[in-house]
Amino acid sequence: MNTIFRNSLKNITCRAAAWILLSAPIWAQGVIIIEPPVPPRPHPAPVFSPFPLEVRSLQVEVEIQDQAATTRIHQVFYNPTDYRVEGYYLFPLPPEAAVDAFSMEVDGKTLEGELLDAGEARRIYEDIVRRVRDPALLEYVGQGALKVRIFPVPPRSERPVTLSYRQVLPRENGTVAYRFPLKIDHLAEKPIGEINLSVRIRAQEEIQQVYCPTHEVEVDRRSEQEVRVVYEAEKLRPQRDFRLYYHTAATGVGLSFLSYRTGDEPGYFLLSIHAGNTGEEELPVVDKDVCFVVDVSGSMKGEKLEQARRAMEYCVSHLRPGDRFQIVRFSTRAEALFSTLQPADEARRKEAREFIRGFRAIGGTNLEAALKLALAPAGTPDRPYFVVFLTDGKPTIGEREEGKLLEMVQQRHRRGSRIFVFGIGEEVNTHLLDKMAEITRGYRTYIHPDESIDRKVARFFDKVSLPLLGDLSLSATGSIRLSEMYPHTPGDLFRGSTVTVLGRYEGSGPAHIVVEGRAGGASRQYRLPVDFPRNDLRHDFLPTLWATRAVGYLLDEIRLHGETEALRRELVHLARQYGIVTPYTDYLIREEELARHLPPDRRIIPYREDGGEDDR
Repeated sequence: MNTIFRNSLKNITCRAAAWILLSAPIWAQGVIIIEPPVPPRPHPAPVFSPFPLEVRSLQVEVEIQDQAATTRIHQVFYNPTDYRVEGYYLFPLPPEAAVDAFSMEVDGKTLEGELLDAGEARRIYEDIVRRVRDPALLEYVGQGALKVRIFPVPPRSERPVTLSYRQVLPRENGTVAYRFPLKIDHLAEKPIGEINLSVRIRAQEEIQQVYCPTHEVEVDRRSEQEVRVVYEAEKLRPQRDFRLYYHTAATGVGLSFLSYRTGDEPGYFLLSIHAGNTGEEELPVVDKDVCFVVDVSGSMKGEKLEQARRAMEYCVSHLRPGDRFQIVRFSTRAEALFSTLQPADEARRKEAREFIRGFRAIGGTNLEAALKLALAPAGTPDRPYFVVFLTDGKPTIGEREEGKLLEMVQQRHRRGSRIFVFGIGEEVNTHLLDKMAEITRGYRTYIHPDESIDRKVARFFDKVSLPLLGDLSLSATGSIRLSEMYPHTPGDLFRGSTVTVLGRYEGSGPAHIVVEGRAGGASRQYRLPVDFPRNDLRHDFLPTLWATRAVGYLLDEIRLHGETEALRRELVHLARQYGIVTPYTDYLIREEELARHLPPDRRIIPYREDGGEDDR
């Protein structure tokens, strides 16, 4: 086969896969990327489409218990061509989700995946391929995407694929949100033959409202605490993801508690602390100090700066009467609007709007000067101090050494101060910004070029504009011992927000969860009754969710502080014990048994990277 032709086909496949991974937020349910077929000589090169397989059917079953969701997906792919094809199955995994099952059906036989060290899995995979057999390999490929090698799909035949994953759903203002990546209109040549998506919701509180803004669904309310939602369609090319929301009747500071325990091992728990729209007399909102720091260097020119202006104007207009604020803009140098924090009255807001409209993108990026102004001694210890930091680049002027900048943050920040970082674009120093947020127990997020800066900042500010309790800590009374909790430090509680903690527990029986925090300079405590069972098998998804948080913590430690043998060993041990795909572990479906039953014409002959035929 012509080397140039073979390489061009491989390049098409690589570009198709790369495009999907780079557009991860918008691509959808599982998609198979087909490797180019090797045409027999001397036929001319065929026109190659990277998405020739049809989806005959898609069945999705979702079980939601409070905020814990299990999603099971069964897709049947069909090869409508006259040649056998081989490709990769790609699926966009939601944040903090963990795959707990993956299987594929070939000739009526179901093949289950097993989790191995990434290096070991790839060595076995390559060895099986060298023996002209075709295994399947499930890998983590970044940006929440999973990839698995698909067995050759014969002409005019089907390939069923099953995937199951678990996740903790976000909750704000009593509303829990679920999203399934369904959009494939830009990926599939033909519509999905049949779609059936079923969601069962169970909650400890009364479910007041269930709504799906994206699709027409049937809602079956089975009780005050259980609802079933069904969506069905035929011959459809979905143009948007499936989104479902449900709202519970939560007021005041509430708690949802789920547990799982078997045998003498420590149990697992999921604790959700939520602050409903309670009255000020029960838990008053704390006045806060806010410093907005905006990068106005030359790289922010154009739409980015315009969106940053709109974001700042929104935040300033949504400050509360008792708040105080400051604005710092920085490029080659840094400049503060006021000499010190000012009350958020109308006169100061007007000054701020004029200052914001005067932003001009020019010069370099002096991060050191911006941090010195933002973390200058200000405010009082009994008020939260938030630094909202927007930047799109790396430091180019002033101190540029990462360690010294972080040392300055460590020395200058005080108790109650938080840095909330928004990294814009793809040129930011993510390690530096992540560490700034970590040191101050803040928050960091990154805004991709196709995302809206002003909308993302506005949503964030709405969430943190009403602080209730800071520096949260958890404990239990009596003989109950809580351990291995993730996150280690739960952070702060804002009105309408939820803090979720996954952990282990020892002991059993009735006890109280003690939630402590600071509000207005004083310590506050809430004692919430909970029964810690000796045996509880109802919520078998909790071990996987707990291990996912633990593995995520270890991956963060490696990324922020560097890999050590101890961290790597602990991560791989947890991932293999609980079946979690990570950069260090892959799922492998071995075809040792299946290969003996495949006729020779069902096997694809491997070829060498140099374009020649493999002589095995």
